[in-house]
Amino acid sequence: MATTLEQNTLEAQPREAGTKNQARRVRRDGKIPAVIYGAGKESLSISVDPRHVTRILNSETGHNTIFDLALNGGERTKAMIVDWQYEPIKGHLLHIDLKRIALDKVLKVSVPILLKGDAAGVKQEGGIMEQMLREVEIECLPADIPSHIDADVAHLTFGMVLRVSDLPHSEKLKFISDPNQPVAHVTSVKEEVVAAPEAVAAEAAAPAEPEVIKKGKQEAEGEEGAEPAAAAKPEKAEKKEKK
Repeated sequence: MATTLEQNTLEAQPREAGTKNQARRVRRDGKIPAVIYGAGKESLSISVDPRHVTRILNSETGHNTIFDLALNGGERTKAMIVDWQYEPIKGHLLHIDLKRIALDKVLKVSVPILLKGDAAGVKQEGGIMEQMLREVEIECLPADIPSHIDADVAHLTFGMVLRVSDLPHSEKLKFISDPNQPVAHVTSVKEEVVAAPEAVAAEAAAPAEPEVIKKGKQEAEGEEGAEPAAAAKPEKAEKKEKK
């Protein structure tokens, strides 16, 4: 298993922090703006090669990779990438944040979880594997950060859930994530219920309630309500004759 500590160097050049125009000039020169901070030192604005940064992010250890940052005419320190931004349309790197790393200080990082093995519930019971948690948060020394954590799912059947507490633990790693948080389980294949053609045809052929009947009911109700009003007219006429 690869660890995040890599023997490579990211070259950096100091830059003037400021407006978006200055950041655009950095990008036109083939670099990207970056900031490095941490270890009790002041933050510095720098520029770095985006191709080298991309290789680090796409490596097995990804953003948890710890490398040497060499600043021209300045410091040389261990660092790691803690944040990065991509251009939304073309996908080019726009900016990264770097953090100075002290090898004797523990770090809190998120590490990918890789499922290993063929679950019994998939092979023997026809289910499908569902992974609910893809990263787990741990705390350890920089040199002990694993590239990933293997999760054995071969024993999983229906009704069984693999949790954070079931992941392989080590004295070098302290798990921060909730131990009861589900990681993976085997679930059934959801089948969509489709009506038979005969049932669809029968439903389409069934006659709807005639509108005439509904109308007739409404008219009958209206006629019943009109009778008292009709009966009231002769009473008024009779009163006039008496006068």
